Amino acid sequence: MAAAWACSVEIGGSVKSHAVVIGMGYVGLPLAMNLVESGLSVVGYDTDAGVVESLNAGSSHVDDVKADAVRRALQRGFRASSDPSEIIDATEVIVCVPTPLDVDGQPDLRHVEAAARAIGQHVRPGALCVLESTIYPGTTEKIFAPLVSAGGLVVGSDVFVAFSPERIDPGNPEFGIRNTPKVVAGMTQECTRRARSFYEQIVSTVVEARGTREAEMAKLLENSFRHVNIALVNELLRLCNELEIDLWDVIRCAETKPFGFMAFRPGPGVGGHCIPVDPGYLRHHVRKELGSPFRMLELAEEVNAGAPRYVVERVQRMLNDASRPVKGSSLLLVGVTYKPDVADCRETPAAPIARRLADWGAAVRFHDPLVESWSPCPGGEPALQRVDDVYVAAAEADLVVLLQPHAEYDLERLAGSSVLLLDTSGRVQQCTAAVQRL
Repeated sequence: MAAAWACSVEIGGSVKSHAVVIGMGYVGLPLAMNLVESGLSVVGYDTDAGVVESLNAGSSHVDDVKADAVRRALQRGFRASSDPSEIIDATEVIVCVPTPLDVDGQPDLRHVEAAARAIGQHVRPGALCVLESTIYPGTTEKIFAPLVSAGGLVVGSDVFVAFSPERIDPGNPEFGIRNTPKVVAGMTQECTRRARSFYEQIVSTVVEARGTREAEMAKLLENSFRHVNIALVNELLRLCNELEIDLWDVIRCAETKPFGFMAFRPGPGVGGHCIPVDPGYLRHHVRKELGSPFRMLELAEEVNAGAPRYVVERVQRMLNDASRPVKGSSLLLVGVTYKPDVADCRETPAAPIARRLADWGAAVRFHDPLVESWSPCPGGEPALQRVDDVYVAAAEADLVVLLQPHAEYDLERLAGSSVLLLDTSGRVQQCTAAVQRL
């Protein structure tokens, strides 16, 4: 390992940036690649030796980062490492680690705490340390900063601590790191100034929050906003079906209003790394700090958690109308990732749908062009059978459930191949008694 200041070369009176990005997942790896493209020296730190080996070999495990981008970064000096002493040479340390919920639905900050401890043991004086992981208000101030400065450094003069929430939207071709405004807030004014200067190297717009708690809450507001509005249309879907009103047409008409309305669409349930998880952080914080429930958010969680059950109910109803029971029926799930055109099955609503249908005795298979092997069970076993030709399998199945309308699918051909099809995405144009929208 190089000496502590080896990478901090004075150029024109300033210190050359050498960034260590902790966490090489869907947030950290794109950030690292953007930093390299901006001319910074970058090390990607991850505790997963397999990820480190793969990156150093020029491969990518993140959809939004192509292997070519990793290879170009390697040629420009990027490398991955599992050695926490890499932090010694860093002028900036950016933490992009997972913040899931535990088995009881409570915030799990173990990865943040581990990263902060590693920083505290190795950080050099003068370094900027930024937390990007989603957390509840007060985490930067009460957990992250104390661990970072545990070696005796003073925040604001010896080490500079800030929070800047990640805004990655996997699979979004329009908005990425560079053209998405970046919210920053430091523990002191100097911390904020340094964080702003750092991010201005890679993003077009930097927005300063009043403090770290405001920046932390902004992230939770963004995703809770989506969560609540998705719950609204999911609940409205059930009511409209009972009232024999076409909600999909209602939304089509409503979204023609050029002001005061933002279209959200119902679906099989929320999934992924943010929407099902982040509201739990806000719910926890309100209950812990105020001793009261966040009723609107908790109701939204209840509604969205019930969305997969409603899909199963609709499957049962369509089969019953065709004089078939769920038990013994052959069912095909099409698109099992959590969102279209993204190879990520974390928190996918396909999992509870598949489990419930299997529990009811159905023979469940799946197709997804982005997923080679998949199990709906938490332990990964048993895996569902994957079909090779979705259109042939659709013709063989008693009912097809379209969950994610990946761009690769010809939806009208899929509908035409199916005996019965339930479209949870609202994308199939011609609906009949045999082809129904959720």
